[in-house]
Amino acid sequence: MPGGWFRQDMTTSLTALAISCTLKASPADSSTDLLASQVLDALAEHGVAGELVRAADSTISPGVEADMGGDDEWPALRAKVLAADILVLATPTWMGQHSSIAQRVLERLDAELSETDAEGRPHLFDKVAIAAVVGNEDGAHHIAAILFQSLDDIGYTIPAQGSVYWNGEAMQTVDYKDLEATPEKVASATSTAARNAAHLAGLLQERAYPAE
Repeated sequence: MPGGWFRQDMTTSLTALAISCTLKASPADSSTDLLASQVLDALAEHGVAGELVRAADSTISPGVEADMGGDDEWPALRAKVLAADILVLATPTWMGQHSSIAQRVLERLDAELSETDAEGRPHLFDKVAIAAVVGNEDGAHHIAAILFQSLDDIGYTIPAQGSVYWNGEAMQTVDYKDLEATPEKVASATSTAARNAAHLAGLLQERAYPAE
């Protein structure tokens, strides 16, 4: 599913942004996009409005600043990140690692370490993050650990069982997007992650972390 997929539900004030870090630009089919969209669908069941963007469709310059200037398109994507209550960071698995685009996104998010709100708190406090990982090799737990530590560092809160992944048979050609149906374990994990993320985001929206 190409970047830009959008779901709107006017009955909620909670929002989610899914960043697909597939290496493929639109309109190529992407297993990463598919899993990310399924997480958004599950969040929508809890009244969360969501948007999916594909990072490969934007020029994201290397660096650790909020705006690297020139043709850098990260500032527009960053605005979406800051506006969302829930971030779904989705990545494929290559050589047992998250994608280079996922790493680029994490590096650009590093700039948020120095940003604070009116009360002096890191401005990503009170926001929640989910990790989604797909691949035809092992590495999902390792990747989720890296994503979660990085996102926690900049202020995100991780819900219980907040990662969703699918590992296909190693060295085979069947991708997640090629499956005839979503595996039961993946569907269950997606449902749990979305339910817990929406619950946690709602709690943090009502009662924020205290200021220093």
